[in-house]
Amino acid sequence: MKALVYRGPGKKAWETVPDPALKDPTDAIVKVETTTICGTDLHILKGDVPAVTDGRILGHEGVGVITEVGSECAKVKVGDRVIISCVSKCGTCSYCREGLTSHCQTLGGIGWIFGHLIDGTQAEYVRVPFADNGLIPLPEGVTAEQGTMLSDILPTGYEIGVLNGAVKKGDVVAVIGTGPVGLAAIMTARNSGASKVIAVDGNKFRLEAARDFGATDTLDVNEGHDVVEELKKLSSDGLGVDVSIEAVGIPATFGTALDAVRPGGHVANVGVHGEPVQFPLERDWINNLTITTGLVNATTAPQLLEQITSGEIAPEKFVTHHFTFDQFDEAYDTFSRAADESALKVIISAG
Repeated sequence: MKALVYRGPGKKAWETVPDPALKDPTDAIVKVETTTICGTDLHILKGDVPAVTDGRILGHEGVGVITEVGSECAKVKVGDRVIISCVSKCGTCSYCREGLTSHCQTLGGIGWIFGHLIDGTQAEYVRVPFADNGLIPLPEGVTAEQGTMLSDILPTGYEIGVLNGAVKKGDVVAVIGTGPVGLAAIMTARNSGASKVIAVDGNKFRLEAARDFGATDTLDVNEGHDVVEELKKLSSDGLGVDVSIEAVGIPATFGTALDAVRPGGHVANVGVHGEPVQFPLERDWINNLTITTGLVNATTAPQLLEQITSGEIAPEKFVTHHFTFDQFDEAYDTFSRAADESALKVIISAG
């Protein structure tokens, strides 16, 4: 088959590799119909994830059709059209039973293995471990594009942003950063009952998109305002927002999220940080704040799928660019220059 193979920092190639085969009786083989690129893939290409070694097939999201199943697969069968979850899970270890599937102990303490510790989904075929738990049937009427957004981006924004942030009806929520994960948080926060969702960014295209995703207000950081003070003005009583969702992963945005939240509020960190941040505990020990972090467990995909079928959310809005499997170089180039290309998520299809 053909697949996108990591060849060391800054190097990748669409090349011929052996077809995947069943290794365990709980495995399935899926013929990939659509996949996409995640910011994590860009980090891998930079060499930021040393666990990814030369020869690894990239990608951890997608939709496809099952072509083969192991003898112990009880839920999935050949011919099923499925969403491939970005997190694999055994379903039986203590962490999986508690819902922390991202730390599945059977898989060595990390559920994100596609394109990381095993070959991923940017390929014509992929082997899926624990397929009964990691594959979600795609209902008729739900497109492959919509389903691909349920592999990772929507559950991440919802679980690590909205659920960890304990967003409830009537809350004022600030989302710092309106890239794809920030937009996912905006879409699901609004649908979770937030009375006001404020999008904060410096990219005008993304701020405009945020309105379409459910933001009630936008703040452009390039307009010279004191962002924290503006967020407090937009809160219900001037004390600060109920929930701050950090969706960038740099010290400045974490600081904004922390400074703008009210006493007793929640700061939900979704962004991936590559350097230390400051947490002024000497100031905030008294403020009764809840600060959460997390790696997506992807356990909410079925719930989000119901919201798609009911028309409550429309994840196809994420998709701004389309490519085919022989255009992976163009797709990566576009996604790596997302701000210049007005790109949110790209879809790469088998054609």
